[in-house]
Amino acid sequence: MAGVAASGRQRSKVAPYLMVLPALVYLGIFFVVPFVSLARTSLSTSAGSIYLPTLTFDWNFGNFGHAFSTYSDQITRSFIYAAVATVLCILLAYPLAYVIAFKAGRYKNLILGLVILPFFVTFLIRTLAWKTILADEGWVVQGLGAIGLLPDEGRLLSTGWAVIGGLTYNWIIFMILPLYVSLEKIDPRLLEASKDLYSSAPRSFGKVILPLSMPGVLAGSMLVFIPAVGDFINADYLGSTQTTMIGTVIQKQFLVVKDYPAAAALSFLLMALIVVGVLLYTRALGTEDLV
Repeated sequence: MAGVAASGRQRSKVAPYLMVLPALVYLGIFFVVPFVSLARTSLSTSAGSIYLPTLTFDWNFGNFGHAFSTYSDQITRSFIYAAVATVLCILLAYPLAYVIAFKAGRYKNLILGLVILPFFVTFLIRTLAWKTILADEGWVVQGLGAIGLLPDEGRLLSTGWAVIGGLTYNWIIFMILPLYVSLEKIDPRLLEASKDLYSSAPRSFGKVILPLSMPGVLAGSMLVFIPAVGDFINADYLGSTQTTMIGTVIQKQFLVVKDYPAAAALSFLLMALIVVGVLLYTRALGTEDLV
């Protein structure tokens, strides 16, 4: 009996490791191996022609300095665009998520379905639709010009605001859903208690709803900001050469110029800057309630 019990305990210790083994294998193959390969490429020197480049691994850390000094404008622009788009997503998504969580009633699922429905259309098609909407002869430009918000020869397409608008629209769903989940988890009795204590609606929002929804704000911000920084579709189709983002540079370095060390170094710089930014942001907001 003692041997059977010992064998059972041994299996119970091994079982958790066996359960996570497929995930570890998956991460090893599709994350660790490409990550190491990218790191090796970023420290290599490229030679040969553009059609048949050859890489020599020689610990060339100069790739990072060259990449940052050459494309610092695009890096800065990417972070600014992503930050502005994230703030706009919060401002637009929060009221909608609040209405769905507290005011929608039996129409809650219907509204959620309508929110999600446009995102069944592919990312590229949605971006091209925005290109049509913001076209110089489109109704948006004509309407803004008619009320004096745009000059006679003003335009929206091929501007930074068009890129930010595209980023906001394409990633706002990742702000709405986390905010809705956080708001929906708030116990309505807390709001009733604040009213019983003669708290005004704005004060109840600032003291009860907003603090309890911060995990959703934090999660949504990360889900919007991180992909927005590396986005290149919106910059390509809605912007111009003056609004190029770092994702476009990396894509062209890999696929057009074929300067693989520079592209890999830019990728690592972008990852490092994003990690630093995320750590500072989460430290400022706090993550103890984010589950």
